[in-house]
Amino acid sequence: MGKLTLYIGNKNYSSWSLRPWIAMTAAGIDFQEVLIPFDFPAGNPKFKPISPTGRVPVLHHGNIRVWESLSIIEYVAELFPEKGIWPKAAADRAVARSISMEMLSGFRALRNACPMNMRRPKRKLDLPEGVMDDVTRIETIWRELRAKSGGPFLFGAFTGADAMFAPVVNRFDVYDLVTDAGTLAYMAAMKSHPAWIKWQEAALAESWIVPEDEA
Repeated sequence: MGKLTLYIGNKNYSSWSLRPWIAMTAAGIDFQEVLIPFDFPAGNPKFKPISPTGRVPVLHHGNIRVWESLSIIEYVAELFPEKGIWPKAAADRAVARSISMEMLSGFRALRNACPMNMRRPKRKLDLPEGVMDDVTRIETIWRELRAKSGGPFLFGAFTGADAMFAPVVNRFDVYDLVTDAGTLAYMAAMKSHPAWIKWQEAALAESWIVPEDEA
């Protein structure tokens, strides 16, 4: 099948890198990881030769280049259908893809105000308008899907949909945005997953500081 190489950015900050990395790691897919740290504000020029957009993450598989987090997750799900990256039932897969697209295209107020930061001490921010609307919508998604599936993850077992929302777990946690018991239970399940722990340990060991992401 050929080697898979996933190029990612700083683990402390790179929410879009976390998504395919945790999906592939949780599924037990073998891949080589190459971390190229951010170099703000101009961006790291090392991204340009490996990625059509000049950004990470990007997956290399032989001569194939796949960029954008959700596309990478979809690609590896097709390569490894036995790994269960998407739910088994067609109706559940449709919902999983819908909420993944909603995450991809929405929740900009939350993302802009509360950058992912695995090292950040837990404390509140003064939040601009729209952030709590995003939080409420995400909590609704989590609550409804876990009520239907029985949890602990959105569709019972960990899927690509959980991977797409993984950075939100960090945001809710370090910016102290939520108090609902069900939300906190889902976050606890995510934070205890071996793939999450592996990413977090590496993130905490990084020395790079990106001022733009230190809200």
